Amino acid sequence: MAYKIVVDSCCDLPEEYRKDEHFAVVPLTLVVDDDEIIDDETFDQLDFLRRVKESKNGAHSACPSPQRYIDEFENVTDTDIYVVTLSSKLSGSYNAAVLAGEMYKEDGGTNKVHVFDSRSAAAGEVLIAFMIERAVKEGLSFEEVVERIEKFRAGMGTYFVLETLEVLRKNGRLSNLKAALVSALNIKPIMAGDDGSIVKLGQSRGMDKALAHMIDYIKADTVDSANKTLVIAHCNAPARALKLKELIEKAMEIKEVVIVDTAGVSSLYAYDGGIVVSV
Repeated sequence: MAYKIVVDSCCDLPEEYRKDEHFAVVPLTLVVDDDEIIDDETFDQLDFLRRVKESKNGAHSACPSPQRYIDEFENVTDTDIYVVTLSSKLSGSYNAAVLAGEMYKEDGGTNKVHVFDSRSAAAGEVLIAFMIERAVKEGLSFEEVVERIEKFRAGMGTYFVLETLEVLRKNGRLSNLKAALVSALNIKPIMAGDDGSIVKLGQSRGMDKALAHMIDYIKADTVDSANKTLVIAHCNAPARALKLKELIEKAMEIKEVVIVDTAGVSSLYAYDGGIVVSV
């Protein structure tokens, strides 16, 4: 059976996957002051980071319309379609995709469609997309793929460390006083996904120590790591991502480590120097 994997643009797919006919990316819109930036192949990360830094206001993202998903459902026939979106607790992208699936069926669409709430973002969405592709290539039926991926998602972990909390401060998610104290003390919170929400695991002074402690959490949480794929998404920090890959491979047995650069939505929230890991 033919297949198609539709992801929203918070899924930081490697370039070769973006060119693969089995994959399609539905873009979110990024808003900085009065400018709207479509998170598609035209996205310029460095220019975007500059805009966010210079803005006194909080940048934010807007989810795709259901029609953007429907367009992807309708341009293929006799195809199983799997959709992966941002956590429903962080964005309206999941609800838009679910509504699109319902509208598509009501209008007589014949392709099978399943929407996965990643309960994650960035590297987490990438990892789920990878797992879907592998399951399909193993010859599993549509229903078997859905069952496997739902189970996989339940056991997946997502962790991240940000270089700066300035974006969170501008968005009003962190008080000015707390942000100032964190910056002055060079404190880097270590955070993780928890059923689609964000929780703080701990904190360290300096990025190197924070990343080392993040590895400790990953190692403790990951079962059967020797058979797992781990994805590192970085925002404009390739050297940091490579160093982290080396440290992870020294700390634990892992089947494969994939490094990706963040696209628009992930660049907004991870911001310059941020690291996101999913396994």
